[in-house]
Amino acid sequence: MEFPVRCFTCGSVIGDKYEDYKRLLSQGPDKALDQIGVTKYCCRRMFVSHVDSVDSVRRYNK
Repeated sequence: MEFPVRCFTCGSVIGDKYEDYKRLLSQGPDKALDQIGVTKYCCRRMFVSHVDSVDSVRRYNK
């Protein structure tokens, strides 16, 4: 599943911040989310709990 464009709970746009989050993740998830400006708990949950499974699904083309 790809990263959602909006938060499931509050509807804030978060899809444009995912690339920055992945780039800053080496500093730790809390610091990365603080730097990109994600402050709501529901939005932070979307970043922390996301599992990027697109690459494994792409292997199974028809």
